[in-house]
Amino acid sequence: MHRAFLLLLAIAALALPRATERIALHAERSSPDDLELGGELRGLPPGSTRYIRYGDLLRLPQETYTVSDDSNLKGKSKIEGVSLEVLARFFGEAPDDAMIVAICYDQYRTNYPRDYVAAHHPLLVLRINGQLRDRWPKSEYGGPLGPYLISHPFFKPAFKVLSHEDEPQIPFGVMRIELRRESRVFGAIRPPGDWAEGSAVAQGYTIARQDCFRCHNMGAEGGTMAGRSWLQLAKGAQEDGNRFRQTIRDPASVTPGAKMPGHTDYDDATLDALTVYFRTFSTVGMRRAR
Repeated sequence: MHRAFLLLLAIAALALPRATERIALHAERSSPDDLELGGELRGLPPGSTRYIRYGDLLRLPQETYTVSDDSNLKGKSKIEGVSLEVLARFFGEAPDDAMIVAICYDQYRTNYPRDYVAAHHPLLVLRINGQLRDRWPKSEYGGPLGPYLISHPFFKPAFKVLSHEDEPQIPFGVMRIELRRESRVFGAIRPPGDWAEGSAVAQGYTIARQDCFRCHNMGAEGGTMAGRSWLQLAKGAQEDGNRFRQTIRDPASVTPGAKMPGHTDYDDATLDALTVYFRTFSTVGMRRAR
């Protein structure tokens, strides 16, 4: 099965130039169905934004999988679409540290660094059970899954740090894909100073960049869905570590009605690692506040 999967990737790579040579990126949106592309696009100044039409995405090399472990889909479902690898290879500048960022309508962000893409092969879904988007099922909140969502052919955790296990990054409501540099995106939240691999701070950084960075921002990087910045989290970790830990473990017990999901599976060592990691930013925040 593994060899068949690699063969499929090779066929898609060979088919890519011919299948996409007439696909254009547009300077203006023509439809709400268009996918917004940004970041570092091939042949364009950094920070440019372009749009690719849904029909053109369907002309890219397509892959089809049957999934049963995607929480956005009920039961076993057939998904069809284009891999994020293909999007990045054709439309991005493809630097050595290329990564992909998916941004949803509610400003939730999902980051796909190179190691995650290699391990899980995420797919921009274009059809569900053979249906185009106007026939897709609703999300668990009753709204649309579209305009786009991302899934996997299968998901097996690739790492575990303390009690945090590699999580599937499967956002729905994706409106924009950014092709970025991993060093620049993750550099925004790299802990100040030198920390040995395996230290509590380094462990907290690994956890925070996959989990917290989806909804909390450091400047222009990261999600803004939560409305609380990285430096606000750092201030909370510094001033009241116990409250900070409890907010991560059970947010509603600290702030009634909180929408943040709790992490009841995080043990004390994991919460400690996140606390000491965020505390490394507290002095940075105080300097910026002056």
